[in-house]
Amino acid sequence: MIDLRSDTVTKPTKPMLEAMFKAEVGDNVLEHDPTVRKLELKAAEMFGMDDALFCPSGTMTNQIALNVHTVPGNEVICHKHAHIYNYEGGGAAFNSGLQIRAAGDDYGRITAEEIKPLINGWGDVHACPTGLISMENTSNKGGGTCMDYEELKRIGILARENGLPYHMDGARLFNALVAKGETPAQYGQIFDSISICLSKGLGCPVGSLLLGDRDFITAANRTRKRFGGGMRQAGYLAAAGIYALDNHVERLAEDHARAARLGEALGNHPAVDNVKPVETNIVIFELKEGYDAKEWMQKLAEQDISIIAMSATLLRMVTHYDFSDSDLLRTIELLQDL
Repeated sequence: MIDLRSDTVTKPTKPMLEAMFKAEVGDNVLEHDPTVRKLELKAAEMFGMDDALFCPSGTMTNQIALNVHTVPGNEVICHKHAHIYNYEGGGAAFNSGLQIRAAGDDYGRITAEEIKPLINGWGDVHACPTGLISMENTSNKGGGTCMDYEELKRIGILARENGLPYHMDGARLFNALVAKGETPAQYGQIFDSISICLSKGLGCPVGSLLLGDRDFITAANRTRKRFGGGMRQAGYLAAAGIYALDNHVERLAEDHARAARLGEALGNHPAVDNVKPVETNIVIFELKEGYDAKEWMQKLAEQDISIIAMSATLLRMVTHYDFSDSDLLRTIELLQDL
């Protein structure tokens, strides 16, 4: 079985499992799990931020950040493809009483120039005051696209000029760092909070981290409790995160290379209308008129290859460390037969 639905389908490697089995644990809700604390401090040091909070999922870390940074009735500015807008079950509205103002291109990119006119102050009683600017890097729905770091800095300056907090949904931020040759510390310098996911390309079974200053993390810890995200002997999971940060970051380049080859093969396919630029490990492609995405998905499933249909004509493949070179060759061969 070749599973390209997401990079969340990875299973822990044997060395990662061994690290998990050996973890020293305690009650993390009572702040007595040493392995969780080691992971949190390790990530905070990487990004040059004060502290971090270990949570079950990236949706939770994002939702906590939105809740802590804003007050009910605020508006959050983000990209139109943003995960917080499209894939978190309306959590911004349900959990925190927020609405979304979205803009940007079709590839997950947005500029300070586009954001500036969207910012609302408190003076106009008819307008929803902006409470937060949130970015996503890489862009999931945009096809794994990387935001330009200099543009992110410009947006950060705009946020500060308007007294607004600045959040990064970095579910696949390490893919962007590897692809662009950037460092975690660069992002820690410009964002007030950062969410990073450990269970995607880094291959952990569970977990995300929310980073920020001490006051923010103190408030985030309370919100995590309110959201039901407190975990007891979570050190077994945190040990996987420590192993991943030490061993699975640089190898993301292998996933990017395989995704690029898939993108090239699809770009030459007579049934494919276009392929979004492949910058990292996500390949999104659109079929020409007369072809059906679900039918393609079914035909590939019959050959033990799983992918995702994002619309009637749009399909997605995501590479990861369980997708080998031999899997790549087999997938390309079967795609050519469709």
